[in-house]
Amino acid sequence: MGVVTVAAYEPFLTDAEDHYREQLADVEARDRDAEVWVAVPDDGDAILGTITVCPAGSSWREIGRDGEGEFRMLAVAPDAQGQGVGMALAEMVVDRFRSDGARGIALSSLASMAGAHRIYDRLGFHRDPERDWSPAPGVQLIAFHKEL
Repeated sequence: MGVVTVAAYEPFLTDAEDHYREQLADVEARDRDAEVWVAVPDDGDAILGTITVCPAGSSWREIGRDGEGEFRMLAVAPDAQGQGVGMALAEMVVDRFRSDGARGIALSSLASMAGAHRIYDRLGFHRDPERDWSPAPGVQLIAFHKEL
């Protein structure tokens, strides 16, 4: 799973984000204090994508406020991109937080991740510049939010 996540993010990573590459690869660490969901084809032979769901209390949360869900690391295997995998994973997360009674969902993204931003836009997320932030020098994240 970590290999797929790293491969999906590789075009966006710089040397300043080498530590993040390690976090992307370490699925076990994320799954201990969050939930890592996996998309597989019907035959189950490959991992098409992953997403890290960060419920309240998870140390993986970055910008979520009280009463909000948060997700991170939406990743689709390079050879599966453009087939609806990312949309399906993100829709499942929205459904999950809605059924949990969350009042909204927040997430961060690199400005260059246009494909992911199209998914967020289709799902009704809006830019939330008030929550933009920088986790490391040279790395600027932009925030998105959706009311539920």
